[in-house]
Amino acid sequence: MPTTPRPAAPARSSAPLTLRLNGRETTFVVESAVTLLDLLRERAGLTGTKKGCDRGQCGACTVLVNGRRTLSCLALALAHAGDEITTVEGLANGAELHPVQAAFVEHDAFQCGFCTSGQIVSAVAVIAEGRARTEAEIAEAMSGNLCRCGAYPNIVAAVAAVQAAG
Repeated sequence: MPTTPRPAAPARSSAPLTLRLNGRETTFVVESAVTLLDLLRERAGLTGTKKGCDRGQCGACTVLVNGRRTLSCLALALAHAGDEITTVEGLANGAELHPVQAAFVEHDAFQCGFCTSGQIVSAVAVIAEGRARTEAEIAEAMSGNLCRCGAYPNIVAAVAAVQAAG
């Protein structure tokens, strides 16, 4: 029986990508379909950003792009040429934790830890945005970040404590 040849898979185009990753200019060669999340985890070795739902619904992949919260699983890497990308690894100053990281430890704002990096990065942005002043507003502003363990009261308390410390 003769076989029908299958068409060749389309070639994936790739291009150089230079961005500022946690304060350092970094260049990669990236295929057009690579997400920012996969670039961070697989190419840059920054595994703090988690792949949760891979659909933009859980917030585990939250990073800062030019200071704004971004779901990295939904963002194509090549769309961020020249951008400043900050992951949870880029928040601390050497061995000194970022105030939000320290508050998460102090307020026990994590259990399994899977969502923690996205929660912390999102909290940094919420504080910088300055719109969430009450615990209810903090909870609303953080609502895109899901915690399967239910550490929400502790997360809100940690964010509120950092805001109160000014």
